[in-house]
Amino acid sequence: MKRKVLITGGGGFLGRRLAQEIDWAEEIVLADITLPDESSEEFRHISADVSNPADIDRIVTSDLTDIFHFGAVVSSGAEADFDLGMRVNLDGTRQLLEACRNLPEPINFIFASSCAIFGSNGGHLPSDAAARPESSYGVQKACGELLVNDYARKGFIRGVSCRLPTVVVRPGKPNLAASSFASTIIREPIHGRRAKCPVNPDSSLWLGSVKSVVTNFLKAHQIAESGELPKYRAFNSPGISLTVREMVDALARTGGDTSLIDWEPDPKIDAIVSTWPTALDVSSELALGFEVDTDFTKIIEDYRKRYAE
Repeated sequence: MKRKVLITGGGGFLGRRLAQEIDWAEEIVLADITLPDESSEEFRHISADVSNPADIDRIVTSDLTDIFHFGAVVSSGAEADFDLGMRVNLDGTRQLLEACRNLPEPINFIFASSCAIFGSNGGHLPSDAAARPESSYGVQKACGELLVNDYARKGFIRGVSCRLPTVVVRPGKPNLAASSFASTIIREPIHGRRAKCPVNPDSSLWLGSVKSVVTNFLKAHQIAESGELPKYRAFNSPGISLTVREMVDALARTGGDTSLIDWEPDPKIDAIVSTWPTALDVSSELALGFEVDTDFTKIIEDYRKRYAE
């Protein structure tokens, strides 16, 4: 059977990196609201908005076999514009699932959720922690998880959700995600540029490298395809817990100029970040073969080798 993969939000960094790691599909389509400045002939790029039903009809075709749904309004954007966040993150996900429901055969559907669904809940959370989001983005992602689980339970899709930690180090420019600073304070000094840190240096974050996150989404896809799933089909992409101060110390150990970091508190960003868990029990995910980072300095060195040298 010919495999055709659709990645929504495919113009973003994670979507592109994921596409580069997929070696089992004959066709990969990257759909995003804007087309990338530089496109590869290896993949097909389509301009599409998941909140637009007409665009959904164009990208969900009868020959589709797999979807990775990354398309979303990120955390600060969803908090600042409630209607936009609901339209894209909730309504768009439902419309995408409905289109998949109408396909000839159930397809693999991997939903990019977020650890923001948990809220702060005391920081360190057990594997069976309840979803108690404290932001509009967290609520929208929690609703998306529930929809994916129910559509999968009904047999409309083979679906799972995989919850993102804060992903570092992302290349490119900062975006509207509240977590964007976590990459900025590492990336910009490496390139000799100033960076702003909007949160307290003692704030803790749950972090995952680009490499481990991509590996774990492919693992989630493998699990979805196998059909050997728990009743609630959601997994946490494992991460490591570090304070912002520890991140900056690691940057210094790898030769980064930490004097380029300006500590400028932003109450709005800090308020969002403080609602996220600082660590999760991922023992069940590790038992299934999910990957975890163990050394933040290696994450920095990997970024430097790939993008700075």
